[in-house]
Amino acid sequence: MVTFLARRLLTGIAMLLVISALAFILLYLTGTDIARSLLGDNASAEAVALRASQLGLNDPLLSRYADWLGGALHGDLGTSWFGGAPVVDVLGSRLGVTLSLVVISTLISAVVATVLGVWAAVRRGWVDRMVQFVSLGGAAVPNYLIALGLVTLFAINLGWFAPTGYTRPEDSIGKWAASITLPVLALTIGCIAGTAQQVRSAMIDALRQDYVRTLRSRGLSHRSVVYKHVLRNAAGPGLSVLALQFVGLLGGAVIIEQMFAVPGLGSLSVSSTIQGDIPVIMGVVMVVAVIVIAVNLLIDIAHGWLNPKARVS
Repeated sequence: MVTFLARRLLTGIAMLLVISALAFILLYLTGTDIARSLLGDNASAEAVALRASQLGLNDPLLSRYADWLGGALHGDLGTSWFGGAPVVDVLGSRLGVTLSLVVISTLISAVVATVLGVWAAVRRGWVDRMVQFVSLGGAAVPNYLIALGLVTLFAINLGWFAPTGYTRPEDSIGKWAASITLPVLALTIGCIAGTAQQVRSAMIDALRQDYVRTLRSRGLSHRSVVYKHVLRNAAGPGLSVLALQFVGLLGGAVIIEQMFAVPGLGSLSVSSTIQGDIPVIMGVVMVVAVIVIAVNLLIDIAHGWLNPKARVS
């Protein structure tokens, strides 16, 4: 197991290096005058040259990347070009907001999708058809349309929630829960749809295996066979889809945070891209990359625990 984890960890570190290098190169090799873009078209040539010198834009690209990487390894992701705040501080104020949305949505999706998938696989018939219909419908509708429908129904027509805005949990737990309810629902519905369908298919395949008949012939109860043996064997594909859904939720949070005026990484990435604040954009890219790689590592560990054969792959 130690070798398995070490191999996965080294792979993740290599991916981080590749992602950081590609992102840095693509952001700085845009073909535009970065200093001119920051100061505007009316800035003098002297001011543009001074700004380029201050930002180190005259140094070779590889030298700039080496400096950035050295700082990143020590926890320094640079300074925002707008406001002068350290990028780490800027990200720290936004990361918890996005993670609260994505993690809560993932947990709710995992529970609901597992219940629906197992129910459909075991009961079949009209239950199976209903779950498939709901899953296909939820997966087909974009989350921004779901968000619009939720705002129209629960915020505008019923008045149960505020249509936009965010309250921090340290200010009021109740208001915080109310402020994230609609964004979480908008992210969760599509995630449940895709995961439930995969759990259903994996459960049906597992129920058809010979070992299930053997367990039943030994007198094990239906509940024990389904929840103790079949569900564990079917959990692998479900976890893989859930990991993909988690990554999708990070991307979906960009739109949802903009729609609900939630101050998370999504809204930060949009505003930083519009301003051209490359240090902050690099910080967002690296934080998201670390989260995705960490989630994949956790899924690999779960696969190794559920299926020992996966540890040798």
